[in-house]
Amino acid sequence: MLEAPRARLTAVAVHLPSRYRTLEEIRAGIAAAGSPYVPPPGLLEDITGVRGVHACEQGVCASDLAVSAARKALAEAGTTIGQVDLLLFAATCHDMLEPSTCHLVAAKLGATCPVFDVKNACNSVLNAMEVATAFIATRRYRTVLIACGEVGSMVTRWHVPDHEALLRAMPGYTVSDAGAALLLTAGPAGDGDPGVLTLRFSADSTAWNACTVSGGGSMHPRAFDDEHLTIRLNGDLLRTTAVEGLTFLRQAAERELEAVRSSAFIAFHQIGMPQYQEMVDKLPLPADRCMPAVAEHGNCAAASLPLQLVKARETDRIEPGDTVAMLGLASGMSFGLALVRW
Repeated sequence: MLEAPRARLTAVAVHLPSRYRTLEEIRAGIAAAGSPYVPPPGLLEDITGVRGVHACEQGVCASDLAVSAARKALAEAGTTIGQVDLLLFAATCHDMLEPSTCHLVAAKLGATCPVFDVKNACNSVLNAMEVATAFIATRRYRTVLIACGEVGSMVTRWHVPDHEALLRAMPGYTVSDAGAALLLTAGPAGDGDPGVLTLRFSADSTAWNACTVSGGGSMHPRAFDDEHLTIRLNGDLLRTTAVEGLTFLRQAAERELEAVRSSAFIAFHQIGMPQYQEMVDKLPLPADRCMPAVAEHGNCAAASLPLQLVKARETDRIEPGDTVAMLGLASGMSFGLALVRW
């Protein structure tokens, strides 16, 4: 029997909008919106540990950011869009409710292959890797392009009635707009060959209400107020469930976590510096093999893990043959782990 092919990460790319918005500028925007409550200078930075975020120009859509990143990934791999067998759009954001955003990405790239969306909040790209890896292993497709476009600036709350509302809306002040893309191709699966080595996922869906943007769906189809159209923390459930999820990963995947700790580089989803430090401390992870990208780039949602891989490669922290670990966290709540040999 022929050995199943291994999904190889042939290229990874990101696209960050050139406009950069500091948290002081965000504070000024809250004041300019006539908010009854304006946070004192430095409060947003102190709470989040984030300096600023990337924000795209008006009229730029999630598909546009995804296309920009996808073109970079295709160029890096020396692959044409005609050689792609399957295109997946994987992101928290989308252009419209119908059709799926994958079609807009495909049309802008000139793709004629099958397409569909993979949507699971900030774990969307990691879950798309799982889908791509399974298709490649079964020889259904040989070359899969994952494209991600995040326009998180849309869920920032500018009109803030009081301090409590500010705290509930806090994740919206660190979200960044970003595009990302990964190209996976079929390759040999022998010892030492590059590719996706391990994937593990879990979820605690009882915590779906921990962090929400509730407008636009069947629950609140015609919402026009900030409570439904901006990101909202619901009590302390997000932090509690995330910490419990780390415990689950630590217990259920101890063998994989040992491999994570010995990896040359460890990327994990980051929403702010306090959560970054908690991840490093509680798993625990070797700090010298992690990167606090959130401090400079904000929370790039599903583009967060690809961003860290690109930054690590640019600074020579990843070399051919290295094993790279990716840990995903997403509202819902979802948890994921991937080990990839570069």
